[in-house]
This record gives sequence, C-alpha cells and structure tokens, in this order.
Amino acid sequence: MVTITEKAKQKLIQLRTEEGKDEHYHLRVAVKGGGCSGLMYDLSFDNQIQPNDEVFEDKGIKILVDKRSLLYLLGTTLDYSDGLNGKGFQFLNPNASRTCGCGESFAV
Repeated sequence: MVTITEKAKQKLIQLRTEEGKDEHYHLRVAVKGGGCSGLMYDLSFDNQIQPNDEVFEDKGIKILVDKRSLLYLLGTTLDYSDGLNGKGFQFLNPNASRTCGCGESFAV
C-alpha cells in the first residue's frame, strides 16, 4: 500500500486543479529505471485504470500503481516539503537501501 500525508494531499489537489484536471484524474505512482541510484520515482495524473494496476485510496486520493512498481513501493509514504532546504514531493520508502542526494532516485 502507498499512503500520502495531509500536506502531500493538499499539494496534489492544487496541482491537479492548476493542470485543469478534475477529480476523475488519479495519482499514478511508478518506478522507472534511471537516476543516480538506479531507480526513479515517477508521479503523474491519470484517468485510466489499467488491468495491471493496483488501486489504493488514502485521504480521498485514489493512487494507481502498476504491479511491477508496487514491489518497490509497498509501505511507502508520499510527503511534501516546502521548507527552505528543499521543496517538493518526498518518498519515505522503507524498501530503499540508499537514496541519492536529491531524493528522486533510490536503490533496493
């Protein structure tokens, strides 16, 4: 399961609205090869649920994760930080053995 913090939820709603998408667009979280640690997180809005998707709901936000990515994301929490030392989404992933300095890629 993938969860989101309240702060991440508010930012996701804001971004979805700014992109002109309605509540029929869900958060898609995926893992792709790349980045300095080998694997990268990918966030997007999607209104199509694919046959190989797992669907979760947390704080009223539907989260779509394909089954391959789910292996890397189980137990992950998506947070959002807007502090002085960094701004953006952060993945709190208990499966990651190391992350890069920017926090956008990881290894297991």
